[in-house]
Amino acid sequence: MIAVVGSVNRDIVVVVERHPRPGETVLGGDHLAVDGGKGANQAVAAARLGADVAFIGRVGGDAVGDELRSGLSAEGVDVSHLASDPDTPSGLALITVDQDGENAIVVSQGANANVGAADIETAAGVLETADVVLLQLEIPLEAVTAATARAGDSIVVLNPAPARALTPALLERVNVLVPNRHELAAFTGSTDPASAVDLPVPFVVVTMGGEGAAVVGEGKVVRVPSVPVVALDTTGAGDAFCGALATFLASGDDIYTAVDAAVGAGALATTATGARTAMPERAELRALLGW
Repeated sequence: MIAVVGSVNRDIVVVVERHPRPGETVLGGDHLAVDGGKGANQAVAAARLGADVAFIGRVGGDAVGDELRSGLSAEGVDVSHLASDPDTPSGLALITVDQDGENAIVVSQGANANVGAADIETAAGVLETADVVLLQLEIPLEAVTAATARAGDSIVVLNPAPARALTPALLERVNVLVPNRHELAAFTGSTDPASAVDLPVPFVVVTMGGEGAAVVGEGKVVRVPSVPVVALDTTGAGDAFCGALATFLASGDDIYTAVDAAVGAGALATTATGARTAMPERAELRALLGW
């Protein structure tokens, strides 16, 4: 079982010819309103690949919150530990996607900002028995720290996005750190995957977009090439990667097999518009990888 501790948002996506410069207005196409949030997207990615998933987080006490809860439940995610804040709006992400499929995102945290140690204690039984605990940084660091402390013998996978300073004590409780190159630079000062060698984490998996990923651990750097696809929208590719990585680790696969699958899932996610809508099914992934 995978326990995901993280954010859940409503995403508003607009396709534009190019991203606006400061002070500039650009015209875009029709907007698309879909369910999102890094944590929720990763939970759905794992569920669609066949994992048993429980989600721990918060939504607002608004109609959007009800819809976000229903959306996760419809995907087969256990929402027993998804709390509701009566006087707080649900999280919102404003996303523009340019003609090359690159995105720019602004997130209003809403109820996600209220996820705390009390939520972690309520879900302690789930965290302590999970095969994998999957976390991101769109919720307060207090909750992330508490969840790693409650993870027991679980494999702890942390996607440090958006990047922020993390204490050595927190990193030492992480088994697999999954930054992109920009997030890696926040830790090491370099975008070179080899710079992760000295981080106090058994494995660092650096996602590199169309170049695939690199696994840093056991004293070596192993590059995993991407799978060629026609990319339409990169939004959610990292979430698909993390959800797949957690799924295959929870199934008992080694880190290298899990990263192979994750690279394929991330590539598939770029072939559709939106984040949650692009999370692939297991059959699609198997077909892409020839498994």
